[in-house]
Amino acid sequence: MRRRLAVVVLVLVVLCLPPWWTLFASGVDWPLPVFLAGTVVFAAWMVSFPFLMVAGHGPRRVDRAARVADTTLGMVWVLFTWSVLGGLVQFVLIGLDVGGVDRARIVAVAVAVVSAGLLAWGHYEAMRVPRVRRLDVHIPRLGRGLDGTRVVVLADTHYGPIDRAAWSARVAGVVNTLDADVVVHAGDIADGTPVQRREQSAPLGTIRSRLAKVYVTGNHEYSGEAQGWLDRMAELGWEPLHNRHVVVERKGDALVLAGVDDVTAESSGQAGHRANLPDALIGADPDLPILLVAHQPKYVPQAAAAGVDLQISGHTHGGQIWPFNFLVRIDQPVVHGLSRHGERTQLYTSRGTGFWGPPFRIFAPSEIMLLTLRSGGMSATA
Repeated sequence: MRRRLAVVVLVLVVLCLPPWWTLFASGVDWPLPVFLAGTVVFAAWMVSFPFLMVAGHGPRRVDRAARVADTTLGMVWVLFTWSVLGGLVQFVLIGLDVGGVDRARIVAVAVAVVSAGLLAWGHYEAMRVPRVRRLDVHIPRLGRGLDGTRVVVLADTHYGPIDRAAWSARVAGVVNTLDADVVVHAGDIADGTPVQRREQSAPLGTIRSRLAKVYVTGNHEYSGEAQGWLDRMAELGWEPLHNRHVVVERKGDALVLAGVDDVTAESSGQAGHRANLPDALIGADPDLPILLVAHQPKYVPQAAAAGVDLQISGHTHGGQIWPFNFLVRIDQPVVHGLSRHGERTQLYTSRGTGFWGPPFRIFAPSEIMLLTLRSGGMSATA
């Protein structure tokens, strides 16, 4: 506990020190009341933030506390990023002897204005209905009867402390305009239990597809009721791919749709949950093409070893708030888009449909993805 507390304190100090210094203490020479007010605000956030996070995301899940914690975390992250960049600019200006005595104040105002603008834009991007993106994916083993199969990808809806039931209904409406053969939800459906997020998840039951609607668990389900979410999605008319597969047919050709639990499932303590691709493919015809849904992109080595043709994943959010994408890249092989792994396997990583935590998306727009499967040679974009 002491080590964890020390790490939390260190992280909060690292996040707060650059913006505090840039905005209030780097030679800006604001009046004393302004300096004191800014210092008190940062100190109060550092003290209150851990308690808000525990209240909002702990066992009690107090949504109001979570909203405050998440929003202020996003604000501080953006201020931290642009304060660091502002500090670098200030060093350059000092070296060039530009700006004179007002240099620090100019940088502080610029950091504040840029951060405020990005936060306003990022909040709009997070709360809007995602744009539809389209991509053709060429799969050599795909039968001609399946050429043109339309796969709509949702991921990381993260129904949570901010009530987005109306947003969820609008997303479902957009999906229903896309004439999907298959709809995929690649996990992280919600933060909270099925009971808590019942109204937000209900519109998923209105989504239509010709052949199948499939869902796998993400890591966030394993901080709550993973089995409950599998049951809830079945109730809404989806096929939960809990280490299993289904086969869909179109014009005489067949495609295996397989899914595995998230890679965190085994350590979650929930009985019967772990990522198990061999079990998911038991009984599948090895000559048929395989589309695998696995929440995290880093499962792709197992997919490639098993001869999967296309893996669909989410989890990364495309970084969600720049430059967090560089940290995501340390943990995952891909942050977003189509990539090739081995001789056969392609991976599509979604930026996600919703957002987690801070209600901001900055240089990482959300998406509803329409993949059109094509028979023939491997995708040139892979």
